[in-house]
Order: sequence, then structure tokens, then C-alpha cells
Amino acid sequence: MSQVCDICGKGPATGNNVSHAHNKSRRRFMPNLQNVRTQLAGGQVKTIKACTRCIRSGKVVKPVVSKVSE
Repeated sequence: MSQVCDICGKGPATGNNVSHAHNKSRRRFMPNLQNVRTQLAGGQVKTIKACTRCIRSGKVVKPVVSKVSE
């Protein structure tokens, strides 16, 4: 499964785990991706994977929930 943000393209970064004895082993920093429903420019609603930075900054337009009156 791809761990890439559909908005900004942010993906996993690499670095080191460093122990107290200063031993190093490779690790991955994964982006915080969330499945969110978004409204596209044409008006259709689609589920995408977006990082929390894009959601918080307003790059993801959430659809308006319409209430059905009885």
C-alpha cells in the first residue's frame, strides 16, 4: 500500500535509530496519512489519502453535509 499524500506527495523519509550506546540502524519516518472525503473541482466527492498538514492548512475541501428534512 502506498504511503504517499495525494495532495502534496509527501512520502516516507529515512533516518537512523540511535541507541544509548550510539549504535545506528536505519528506520523510516512515515507521514501521518488520513482517509478523508473531499469535494473535487467538478463537484464530485472522492475519498483520498491526505497528510494532516494538508488537512489542517485547508488544501482539502470537505463536502457539505446536506440534511434531509422530513
